[in-house]
Amino acid sequence: MGDGFAVPFIAIKMSSLYDFHSKIFGNTQNPLILFLHGFMGRGDNFFEVIEKLSDKFCCVTVDLPGHGKTQVLGGEECYQMSHTAQGLIELLDELGIFRCYLLGYSMGGRLALYLTLHFPERFEKVILESASPGLESAEARSQRRHRDEILAQQLETGDFSSFLSQWYQQPLFDSVRHHPAFDRLFQNRLQNQPKTLATSLRQMGSGSQASLWALLPSHPVPLLLLVGEWDRKFQEINHKITQVCPVAQLEIIPDSGHTIHWENPSTYLKSVIKFFSS
Repeated sequence: MGDGFAVPFIAIKMSSLYDFHSKIFGNTQNPLILFLHGFMGRGDNFFEVIEKLSDKFCCVTVDLPGHGKTQVLGGEECYQMSHTAQGLIELLDELGIFRCYLLGYSMGGRLALYLTLHFPERFEKVILESASPGLESAEARSQRRHRDEILAQQLETGDFSSFLSQWYQQPLFDSVRHHPAFDRLFQNRLQNQPKTLATSLRQMGSGSQASLWALLPSHPVPLLLLVGEWDRKFQEINHKITQVCPVAQLEIIPDSGHTIHWENPSTYLKSVIKFFSS
């Protein structure tokens, strides 16, 4: 397997329902971190921070269903959170990884929380970046499913570049949109397939996900919550998590909004290394 950042080991692993595209960076004898990206992202979105981490940690990235080069071999139910989580556990088994650290961003953070709640024996510590346990009320989930269905139809029938431009007009992404490297991020997002993104949005959007709030008081794995100082919405959500989850601690990262690992990678790295090394 790869012994450095420049030459990763590329693993395309197949379970019964998925053909996962993953990459392994660094010495596999080092502590291992599994990275889960957000909606419209890919595993390579973390490469800037992985480049700085791979001398101390072995880093594993994976393209989630509907994203990047991963292929879903089953039906649309394979895009759901529970099926995806089981598929990732099978992927870890195939790679010979039976316990590791876990880091998830946004949608990947919701998935990471589900994984650590349902497979706690597999994860040593978990970092959730700009993530949530889902929507608490059935009404809120119903409203989100309706909104996501409209977005999914736009992905399937409209111009993908126009969709992305509209997506990043959301207040949540103000700091991302004004970042000097936004054009590069935009082009990276264009590498995805809009039709499979639509399926992901329908099946694993926060409107379709069962709420995880009720499970938080018994969460067994140490949890670090990272939120950007300009991301007021997720600050409020994550403050609430710390009130109900005894093992959760919150850290506000300066000079960043929703996409911390991209907006302020240096401070982000310090927090990741400190938490996973302590």
